[in-house]
Amino acid sequence: MSQQRHGSTSGGSDRANAVPAFPDLPEATIARLPEYLRALHNLGEGGADTISSEGLAAAAGVNSAKLRKDLSHLGSYGTRGVGYDIALLIEQIEYVLGLDQRRAVCLVGVGNLGHALAGYDGFASRGFKIVALFDADPSKVGERIHGLIVRHIDELPQVAVEETIAIGVIATPAGAAQAVADELVAAGVTSILNFAPCVLSVPANVDVRKVDLAIELQILSFHEHRKASLTALPGGRSATGAGNQEAVGS
Repeated sequence: MSQQRHGSTSGGSDRANAVPAFPDLPEATIARLPEYLRALHNLGEGGADTISSEGLAAAAGVNSAKLRKDLSHLGSYGTRGVGYDIALLIEQIEYVLGLDQRRAVCLVGVGNLGHALAGYDGFASRGFKIVALFDADPSKVGERIHGLIVRHIDELPQVAVEETIAIGVIATPAGAAQAVADELVAAGVTSILNFAPCVLSVPANVDVRKVDLAIELQILSFHEHRKASLTALPGGRSATGAGNQEAVGS
């Protein structure tokens, strides 16, 4: 689903010089920016100050031509013979992704998946804070999970205002997901990450990202099937003989 992109008026003069007017990015580029950001953080934590386009592309699992085109949308072209300044590029990407401010997130559905998501440290390290947990099951309401008390879903409107929640995560069974999405939208939440295996109907101003692990496994199954079919043909080649390939879905 298409992503709604909004400009920002915040940020100091340094950031204004580093980042051009808010870019209208292709969807594929938006999807790859977090991969570049993760690779840059790993490189920076390893002590590197600069990185070539080839080095960053390898770390992010894409080809270098695609990476250079993506980063050119941000006005970042690197320096010939030096590469990209890692700290500056992190700042540019975080600004475009809106990670220069902390995003309050709520999670609805505290079953096995919800428990795991509530305790995932990766959210906080990338600028997201889970501020509230909700469930409709009375037996789960009041439970403490990673320092947060599970609230009844009926409290969502009040908590959404108090915590300024903009992003909601749905980790309920498929049959409950649409009703939860409706409640999130009614409470003013404008972005939803949906782990339920279903398609949600939301207003045009609400962005939805869907994570379906079963679908990802089915896609991998296709590639396993394709590789097996290639090796079964006369003169077929093995996947290992084809050399390293860019990660599926990049």
